[in-house]
Amino acid sequence: MNQTTAPLLPTVMAIEAQLRTDLQPTELQVIDESGAHAGHAGANAEGFGTHFRVRIASELFKGKSRVSRHRLVYDSLQNFIDQGLHALAIEIIDKP
Repeated sequence: MNQTTAPLLPTVMAIEAQLRTDLQPTELQVIDESGAHAGHAGANAEGFGTHFRVRIASELFKGKSRVSRHRLVYDSLQNFIDQGLHALAIEIIDKP
């Protein structure tokens, strides 16, 4: 696949920007773990842009169930999922 036909893969910066816009996190860490998944389903030859971990805290999560919190993150990142984000590990940081 050449660069003109390759899909635009998600990047840490793009995912962070989307989450900051949609969920106004008080804490946010996005890690591209794609390189650790080489040879697994959904991985690509580039070694980036397919497997991410998101650690996030947001006031928008208050009073919501775990499933609802995760749904907010998935909904925010749906465009990236459509672009090839294959796996997303979500860690919600609960603030006291």
